[in-house]
Amino acid sequence: MTAYERLCAARAKGRPTARSFIDNLFEGFMELHGDRLFGDDRAIVGGVARLEGRPVTVIGIEKGQDTSEKIARNFGSPNPEGYRKALRLMEQAEKFNRPVVCFVDTAGAYCGLGAEERGQGSAIATNLVRMMGLRTPVLSVLIGEGGSGGALALAVADEVWMLENAVYSVISPEGAASIIYKDASQVERAAESLHITAQELAGFGVVERVIPEAEGFEAVYRDLKGALGTALDRLKQMDAQALTDARYLRFRKFGGLLE
Repeated sequence: MTAYERLCAARAKGRPTARSFIDNLFEGFMELHGDRLFGDDRAIVGGVARLEGRPVTVIGIEKGQDTSEKIARNFGSPNPEGYRKALRLMEQAEKFNRPVVCFVDTAGAYCGLGAEERGQGSAIATNLVRMMGLRTPVLSVLIGEGGSGGALALAVADEVWMLENAVYSVISPEGAASIIYKDASQVERAAESLHITAQELAGFGVVERVIPEAEGFEAVYRDLKGALGTALDRLKQMDAQALTDARYLRFRKFGGLLE
């Protein structure tokens, strides 16, 4: 598949959303609401659950399934209160020594006037800084679109995984085509140039694991549940300082030259 074909697959109608992954992977999910500052952003779903008996904090960017839910979820584009809610839950997880699992699926953070007035950039930046030093394991899975800082705000993790047809990019291919080629119709060319696919990003070391989709999402849920449990057990064996040091070095090596 080309990069553009994978982009279309990531955006496909009926593709499982974050809530589908939460319901199929975890037991006893209890959703928690609000950022304790402004309100509750329904584009971010988060709470506590168990993964095969392990207590975890789960956070996902939720696009919604039907039209009414997509509107209520703002099409998966969080406002600043959504990112602040996510950070509140991560800090709670740190306090109680629970690992954090994030599911990322967003075209990007909401860029409306209200979001900017309430500090969208500051909210995202705060998440990036705080997640880098979070003293509990963090594992993020890109399940659809991973758009710009809106996705990165939930992906400063010890490991980042991607589904086979997920994409991850600093800008949408449509936006890149408009800026670089001055022609929005050049989206396929831009998608190839941006190297947005899971396979390419695994080769660059940006993601640690690619989850196959060929056998359908029931197989994805089954394989992902076991893999998450194994990874979290391994990460929990590290002391907090070693964990945060390794996380910092993971990001510092991006963009380095290969000999």
